[in-house]
Amino acid sequence: MSTPVTTHEDHVRWQSERRDAVTARTGNLALVETRWTGSERPDLATERASASVTVTALERKDLTTGEPEYGLRVWDAESPAIQAFDRIDTYEYDPDWVIEAQFTPVDTDRTVPFEHIRDNGGSRELVVPGDITFTRNGVEHRLAAFDDAGSLLLVFGDATNGTETYGAGRFLFVPRETAEFGSEGTVVLDFNRAFVPPCGFSAQYNCPMPPAQNRFTEPIRAGEKNVVFTGDFDIYAAL
Repeated sequence: MSTPVTTHEDHVRWQSERRDAVTARTGNLALVETRWTGSERPDLATERASASVTVTALERKDLTTGEPEYGLRVWDAESPAIQAFDRIDTYEYDPDWVIEAQFTPVDTDRTVPFEHIRDNGGSRELVVPGDITFTRNGVEHRLAAFDDAGSLLLVFGDATNGTETYGAGRFLFVPRETAEFGSEGTVVLDFNRAFVPPCGFSAQYNCPMPPAQNRFTEPIRAGEKNVVFTGDFDIYAAL
């Protein structure tokens, strides 16, 4: 498998698509509330009937009991974050950060603990269907990308976090079909498509953070850097 060629025009197009996605009616910037209701499913129809905004259902496992926990998300297409949004700072395209790696499947029930930004140090076990390995500048890397609803999502950190890029790390989707999770093969890590996680746009998200094996000691100057707002807008001010 050869590494796909991405042009400057492709990179500009991707940036435009990202802007459209985060400013959409249920995009990252539109999330204004995450409300957990416990073990009982909320009455979604009632919530929607009484709201002038978009309301969707949410589910996760309770960190202590492992039982299902239900909740609601509230989205506002005219949210303060959308009104204050300016741009996403992004590095120039760098072909040196398009890397061929090897995907090696493991047992389907293997999980890796990922600490989450709003869990006060707690970790959630996420299914990691295989190891992603490559060697760069003499350093061997073995990364853990988890199964995010049928897509491989790599949560990684590097030496730019907190200075040039979002402090809690960045995300990168790894092209790999669900049907291929059980087979060995080549994958392409295009770090030019690394993006600021949802929690960089709204404090109502609970994003996973990079586990130790996904932390690079070198700077990865590719992909998105940070979300830029106008004035003194702060996504944490509404908490």
